[in-house]
Amino acid sequence: MPLVLVPACVFGKRKDKVFRRLQVLLEPFGISRFYSDDWGAYEQNIDPEKHEAGKRNTQKIERRNLNFRIWIKRLARKSICFSKIERMHDIVIGLLINALEFGVDIYEKPHI
Repeated sequence: MPLVLVPACVFGKRKDKVFRRLQVLLEPFGISRFYSDDWGAYEQNIDPEKHEAGKRNTQKIERRNLNFRIWIKRLARKSICFSKIERMHDIVIGLLINALEFGVDIYEKPHI
């Protein structure tokens, strides 16, 4: 599987203000092209020359999101695994991304 960099993420409902928070986090990366679905916030906040809506380039991204929801139950629904603290979601997702994309071991074996 090719390396996929996740430079930033935000949590929230699909509202313009949530997307703008993500946009601010992405600015330092100088991203020149955006591929997304047809959600209105993208059209309103991304220059049309830099944005392409459609499924052709979003299928891999959505597959990765599905894998995250399967592997991290706290992303799927409120359950025994659900945490109310947003920081805990960030930590768990960060650990998974580091393990999958960069091979960073998230579990250090105790010294006996």
